[in-house]
Amino acid sequence: MARKHRNTPKDAPQSTADYYKLNLKAVDDLVTADESNSPKVSEAELRKYRSGPKLKLSDTLKALLIKFWFNGATCFFFLWGLGTYLHSWLDQLVVLALALGAVTDLLTNNIFRFYARTPSANDRWMMFPQKAFYTLPLNILYAGVLLFLVVTTYNAINLAIIHFTGAADTVPLGVGPILFGVFTTVWDTLLIKIKHTAQSVFSDARRASKGV
Repeated sequence: MARKHRNTPKDAPQSTADYYKLNLKAVDDLVTADESNSPKVSEAELRKYRSGPKLKLSDTLKALLIKFWFNGATCFFFLWGLGTYLHSWLDQLVVLALALGAVTDLLTNNIFRFYARTPSANDRWMMFPQKAFYTLPLNILYAGVLLFLVVTTYNAINLAIIHFTGAADTVPLGVGPILFGVFTTVWDTLLIKIKHTAQSVFSDARRASKGV
């Protein structure tokens, strides 16, 4: 009794040539795939295949922690580390501004770009989100503004403590990585918020002037 052959699908390749044609087409489709010819996938579907820690942090908290860590580390390595070599307070501030601006431009902002779910998704956390050569000097100048505000904050707190305690011959609150990271992150977040608010106001005024 002859063995029955299994039923073959109608769309199965009938020859070796057909088989390779199908595989070559699949490879071509994979190589030429981009955003324009790929099917749209919902964010809910993408989340199923993303791996990550079980502890989920909000985007805001994640950005603040990254900024706080790098700001505090900059204080630790450059202010504390070079404090014994740079005796002038002004020299220390200049070095700290250079270091903070470089760290922001080369490390912090690149980390924001790296883990962004979509291009430009984390631009809201950067004062200068553009990726260009001129952002390094801009971030250094911006770091100088931040340091001025942070130093002013330290001075205001120390003056308030001295006023209430009467200990005028001491510095009650010294500069440390933790508080420096907190103050710098708070001022940075506030200035970026002011920038976005100003951009929104100007954009609304421009649309209103055009009658849109």
